[in-house]
Amino acid sequence: MNARHYNSCMQTVSSHAAIDFATMRTCPLCIVPVTEPNTPSPHIAIVRFSALGDVIMVAAAIRALRREIPGATITWITSPLAFSLLEGLEGVNFAVMEKPNSLSDYRAFYKRFAQQHFDVVLAMQANLRINLLYPALRAPLKIGFDRTRARELQWLFSNRRIPFADSHLVDSFLAFVTALTGKPAMAEWGIPLTAAVHSWAKERLSGLPRPLVVLHPVSSKAERNWLPAHYAKLISQAVKFFDCGFVITGGNSAEERALCEQLAQVAPRHTLNLCGQTTTKQLAAVLDEADALIAPDTAAVHMARAVGTPVIGLYAVAPSRLTGPYQQTEYCVDRYPEAVREFLGKDAQSLPWNTRVHHPGAMALIEVGDVLQQLTRVLGKSV
Repeated sequence: MNARHYNSCMQTVSSHAAIDFATMRTCPLCIVPVTEPNTPSPHIAIVRFSALGDVIMVAAAIRALRREIPGATITWITSPLAFSLLEGLEGVNFAVMEKPNSLSDYRAFYKRFAQQHFDVVLAMQANLRINLLYPALRAPLKIGFDRTRARELQWLFSNRRIPFADSHLVDSFLAFVTALTGKPAMAEWGIPLTAAVHSWAKERLSGLPRPLVVLHPVSSKAERNWLPAHYAKLISQAVKFFDCGFVITGGNSAEERALCEQLAQVAPRHTLNLCGQTTTKQLAAVLDEADALIAPDTAAVHMARAVGTPVIGLYAVAPSRLTGPYQQTEYCVDRYPEAVREFLGKDAQSLPWNTRVHHPGAMALIEVGDVLQQLTRVLGKSV
């Protein structure tokens, strides 16, 4: 056997041909052990620590991988926050740790995996802190992002890449599954929630009017946030027109809690403020009970998508076709093309992949009436 044969075996990763683990078992250069003669059972490592929205999208791809290669052993290396949501995901083992912040953290990671062997590493996160972990994972095949999306030199730490496509982030994660199976992969949504967490959500929401709308007003990046005055006006008008209930959710920062408290006072008898008071699974259960979510580009959008709740996403910094609720953007308010024209002086169709509008006025292009119109469509009522 020689390098040409090895490259022929590995070339399937960059095409739509499946990796035949049973065939590779017979090749001394393609070290992919199979425990049963005719049943591929590769040990696959997944690396994705954050952000929470990305983790939810990766989970949809991993569920598809589980279906396509049922004999695989899957180990997902991730963060405690991600695990708090993913715990119970069927057919997946978790190695839980914080992202490294120091040399001692890297030493501990390398020591932890020194004696472990994988057949495939799916390098689903690309930044320097994570890229430096990939050499510690021993595997003959490490699949990373294409050169365009392989941020901070990730391509140095992988030996195969998925093909580039100007498509939704979920599609990029599904491309890793296609690389292994040779078949187009379809996202499989779902978050593992227990009966207890569903009961908690039902009890907390029981006193609110219906229909029920979740408002998650704050993103991890301030430039993605809508104007507080617009949120307040939206609540006031939605309560007037639809007599609906609002659940306000969010994180635990002082600024976020202050905004949520302010918004909860707009219509206190119609509003429950849970900002900073839910676990990741509790938030998912609340979204599962809701009739709609209104939110900017944030993890709650993908969480709602996973549990099947309609999303009215607020987009202007990035296009909803890339980061919105996967294949369900029909209720989104997307002012990205207008923001590109006004603040970048360009046509959105001619921009490179992943171009963002980093301007404080971008989200102000979204009007309250735009959101009310979409809420009318979701709730099926007239304003």
